Amino acid sequence: MKQKILSGVAAIAVCAPAAGWAHAAAQDETHSHIDDEIIVTGSPIAHPEHESIIAASVLNEDDLASRGEASIGELLRREPGISSTFFGPAASRPVIRGLSGDRVSVLDAGIGSIDASSVSDDHAVAVEPATAKRIEIVRGAATLYYGSSAAGGVVNVFDGRIPDAVPKNGISGALRTSIASVDESVEAAGGGDIHLGKFAGSDLVFHLDGFYRNTDDYEIPGFARSDAQRAADALAPGPVAPAISGVVENSDLETKGGSAGASLIFDDGFIGFSGKLVRSNYAVPGAEEEGVRIDLTQDRFDIMGEYDGRFLIFETAKLRIGYADYVHRELEGAEIGTTFRNEGYEGRLELIEREFGGFRGASGVQFKHRDFEAIGDEAFTPPNITDQIGVFTVREYEKDNWHFQLSGRYEHTDTNAGSVGLSRTFDAFSISGGVGVEPAENIFLGLNILRTERAPAAEELFSDGPHLATNAFEQGDPALGKEIARGLDATVHTELGGVTLTVNGFYTDYKDFIALIPNGAFDDGLPVFQFVARDAIYKGFETEAEADLFSLGAFDVSGRAQVDFVRATFKNGGGDIPRIPPLRSILGLEAASPHLDLRGEVELAAAQKNLAAFELPTGAYTLVNLAATWRPGGEDHGLSFQLRADNLTNEEARLHTSFLKDVAPLPGRNVKLTVRGVF
Repeated sequence: MKQKILSGVAAIAVCAPAAGWAHAAAQDETHSHIDDEIIVTGSPIAHPEHESIIAASVLNEDDLASRGEASIGELLRREPGISSTFFGPAASRPVIRGLSGDRVSVLDAGIGSIDASSVSDDHAVAVEPATAKRIEIVRGAATLYYGSSAAGGVVNVFDGRIPDAVPKNGISGALRTSIASVDESVEAAGGGDIHLGKFAGSDLVFHLDGFYRNTDDYEIPGFARSDAQRAADALAPGPVAPAISGVVENSDLETKGGSAGASLIFDDGFIGFSGKLVRSNYAVPGAEEEGVRIDLTQDRFDIMGEYDGRFLIFETAKLRIGYADYVHRELEGAEIGTTFRNEGYEGRLELIEREFGGFRGASGVQFKHRDFEAIGDEAFTPPNITDQIGVFTVREYEKDNWHFQLSGRYEHTDTNAGSVGLSRTFDAFSISGGVGVEPAENIFLGLNILRTERAPAAEELFSDGPHLATNAFEQGDPALGKEIARGLDATVHTELGGVTLTVNGFYTDYKDFIALIPNGAFDDGLPVFQFVARDAIYKGFETEAEADLFSLGAFDVSGRAQVDFVRATFKNGGGDIPRIPPLRSILGLEAASPHLDLRGEVELAAAQKNLAAFELPTGAYTLVNLAATWRPGGEDHGLSFQLRADNLTNEEARLHTSFLKDVAPLPGRNVKLTVRGVF
């Protein structure tokens, strides 16, 4: 612990000089509330957040820096409608409206993360939250724009490693470091852009960033195994698992990496290139074998460009291409148990048309190639190659206070598992239509109707082997067909008298919803879970309200409240769908001033009693979080110190969305100090 504290102090010392450069930081870079964020993820035609027909939201750089979580799932877990798979601190993917895995796309500035995170919950996402500058979230089907893997939603992470603008005063960036008590963690991250001068009549801008994170096993308030799990263990034949308390064993991690990029920025756009590497070694809690770890590497290269000069009928062209070589090895002590490899590339080209008589449009093409291989004891999916190409178009029309949108996508997918002599081809068509209206100033109503088709993932088709991360023998079904969703999304956004209110509701009827269901059999000593197609219903809502309450001296006091709920069942009396989040609410107060911000938050999750077969109930919990942020130079300077206390009451909390909920609760009381400099 002493060595880690010294490392943290050294990292803080590195950040301190940033205060001298911080005079260039603008006021809007030190506050998290932005009234009119532009959404680019929901449609190629960008819209302000409050005028989006689909449910979408934005987290900016200050929001992200104040949270500082080790995984994308945990970073976003408190957002409306989002939970986490929580397979330990390192491996947590977002769960959007109860959907996860291949139905939720985690994008790297518009294209896929090119890793193995959707294959299994114990596989970390190779998109690093420590260097993220902005995250856009689309709740509900984004299949039309990003393909079958976005059938449930999109998390689009922008880290700025390919610069798209010349930095003010020739240089800009941020440095951040933190230490925390619950896992004795040390984290440092930083990066920036520098203007190198003119080249061929354009501005040459260079980007560099890096990050490092090291933690021990994290502490918990009680037993690692839940009361329900220990009761079940006592009734099961064979030896009883030890009752470990106070810590989740085998939950430490070390992650490091960085990227470099450069762009030529001209009057009508930019073109840039970047290289990124990620190295992570993290433990897998709850594994049957002791000491299971994952050693992950990814090398990635990207090209991105945009041209905003008018040509033909178009006003903007956007191009993004990425290639990555991803490998992770599952270590059982000193031995390699299974090696997962994913080499792939993905690209998108979007052409946005000029407005004509209230009409606007955009069309594009997306392609991707995935060469996936698993070798070893846990190779539950045979080697397979997936090639996919999709074309899409969006048509919009605005007249007075009315907004109309019609979108369509065609997607062709080839999935081939040659080693077992299996291959499938799918042609999927998706369409949606939406209407929005502003009946009065500061009120927006939106309604979107959709019919989407999703091709099954290779794991759903070809799996046939033991998967120790989920403690199951997983069997795919090569005969699975397309999953078809018909649904309706509604949104209301209003700003009246200092109160901002957003309400989103959804109802989706699935034909042949693909789910992993136990069939009662055992193979290789594990219960058999099979991918099957059943009709299902998903419905629910999320609502969020923010209000300016009053002023007290130099402080402006505001309040925030959110509630979200999902109900998911199989049709025809088929019962509940597994791992669905319960009703949850979050209440918060914030007092903001030029030098000091104070924030308190209470998260309340109800017990989940709507259980699928073989699921154990999950208890309710209440988490209390406090934070204070001090800016010694005021809001026009970039140096800040934040002291956070999460789970202040040291409450036991378990996520029903996690495979590990009964053996690995959320961390206990945590005190975290973060120092940040913006220049």
